[in-house]
Amino acid sequence: MQSDLEAFLAHLQRERQLSPRTLQAYRHDLEGLRDFLDAQDCPRWQAVDATHLRLFVAKRHQAGLSGRSLQRMLSAVRSLYQFLIREQLCKHNPAVDLRAPRSPRKLPRALDADLASQLLDDSSDDDWLAVRDHAMLELFYSSGLRLSELAGLDISELDLPQGEVRVLGKGSKTRLIPVGRMAREALQRWLELRLLTNTPEQALFIGKQGRRLTPRAIQLRVRRWGVTHIGQNLHPHMLRHSFASHVLESSGDLRAVQELLGHADISTTQIYTHLDFQHLAQVYDKAHPRAKRKTST
Repeated sequence: MQSDLEAFLAHLQRERQLSPRTLQAYRHDLEGLRDFLDAQDCPRWQAVDATHLRLFVAKRHQAGLSGRSLQRMLSAVRSLYQFLIREQLCKHNPAVDLRAPRSPRKLPRALDADLASQLLDDSSDDDWLAVRDHAMLELFYSSGLRLSELAGLDISELDLPQGEVRVLGKGSKTRLIPVGRMAREALQRWLELRLLTNTPEQALFIGKQGRRLTPRAIQLRVRRWGVTHIGQNLHPHMLRHSFASHVLESSGDLRAVQELLGHADISTTQIYTHLDFQHLAQVYDKAHPRAKRKTST
């Protein structure tokens, strides 16, 4: 079994050119299955059937593995058997019709509008780092950028007079996104300071050494700003969620939000309708006389 597994992993690395991290995930999932099958006295991939895999999935689920992780594992198993069939090492794929149990979908956390305003209110601080970080947060919230999109931005992709930014999103797809007035003002302040560095770096956001900020560095600065200004941990994706939920709440235009976020499938965007309903349900519970709980006497 191990030799077949190593041949499959070599195929993934050579032909599909998967990243080391993805290869490690495949190895972890498939070696876990191999160990389970050894314990079940099933020493060959060719002898595995759907019953073996259902039992494996059930045990992993009972151990606390999420539906998403189990689905990833089953995907790895299906790919393994596709390879074995192609190489004429096996005649069947026992995972082809198996599905992992669904996990409850977690709603993304978003700031309410008042807290977002508190976070971004300009303190007129002229400190270099503060001006830069304020511009980053304004752009995250104004335009709903992903962390990778903001980290990859060059100055040339920002058009402040037109109030637009061009970003490279998932799948190497570009999209043009509006930039709001407050973000434009914060970015203008930042660019005035950035030009004084005389660095040849083309990145919009740079560090003190004049080099492009890494995604990790941006995460840390956003977290620090959140703790300082609103007393809670903050991450870039929370600002993207806040952007999406606030635009949808005001406009009701799901298609427009899909375009702004760069989602290929509108079903991904529909999670924000759940956020909006959650907010409406909270308002209803507080305001409707027949929804209020009776106070105990």
